[in-house]
Amino acid sequence: MPEDFIFDLISQNIVLLLAAVFVIVVIFKGIRIVPQSEKHVVERFGRLKAVLGPGINFVVPFLDVVRHQISILERQLPTASQDAITKDNVLVQVDTSVFYRITEPEKTVYRIRDVDGAISTTVAGIVRAEIGKMDLDEVQSNRAALIATIKNLVEDAVDNWGIEVTRAEILDVNLDQATRDAMLQQLNAERARRAQVTEAEGAKRSVELHADAELYEAEQKAKARRISADAEAYATQVVALAIKENGIEAAQYQVALKQVEALNALGNGEGKQTIVLPAAALEAFGDAFKLLKGGS
Repeated sequence: MPEDFIFDLISQNIVLLLAAVFVIVVIFKGIRIVPQSEKHVVERFGRLKAVLGPGINFVVPFLDVVRHQISILERQLPTASQDAITKDNVLVQVDTSVFYRITEPEKTVYRIRDVDGAISTTVAGIVRAEIGKMDLDEVQSNRAALIATIKNLVEDAVDNWGIEVTRAEILDVNLDQATRDAMLQQLNAERARRAQVTEAEGAKRSVELHADAELYEAEQKAKARRISADAEAYATQVVALAIKENGIEAAQYQVALKQVEALNALGNGEGKQTIVLPAAALEAFGDAFKLLKGGS
């Protein structure tokens, strides 16, 4: 019968079959394939033997055992809120979040039990300590510097745990209602003060510009008077030079010319004018006409 033949064949080769199965099991036990996002911690007789990186790894079957499979992906701690008191005695509630990744699994698994809890406690203590060194205004205005300081201090604290802190964030700084009302009142007062300062500066600038305009006007008038005086002095100098060169007749000629110009201006006025002149004036005009005609 075929069944009897198969049974006899297996019975005769049972040792070989068991040996083949054992070899297959040894091969599977001796090869470990680690994903790219993980590292495996291997123990031998309860002690750390090796840390397997991503890819194919070989271990001693039945002696080496993978005890921990650690993800090396970046992790984010849940957002935590902690109360802190600033240097100027203001109670604030700070919301923080920390990102980290495990770089040395052999330290993490043998030196700390609850990684997330330990990091959260460390961050809370550092945040309270750093905010206690700053006034409320500094906390609000220097948030970037505060975040950098917290990140550096957390990195130093968790370095022995084989952890790298990649980022730390302060998400919000909350104040109680009384402090908010006081800050709003202070802000309104500051805005009012700035408005008054701006108005005063505008009035001051207006006065300065008005004074500059008056000064400019005075300077221009002074320049005009100086130019007029210079012109009059020049004319006087010309007349004096003419008198010096031509004698008294030049002066008489100049006076006669002025008298004729004055008479001509009176005659050209609007309307009808009746001018009464004394006899001496008529003689003077007669002399002026004689001078203008070249007579003596």
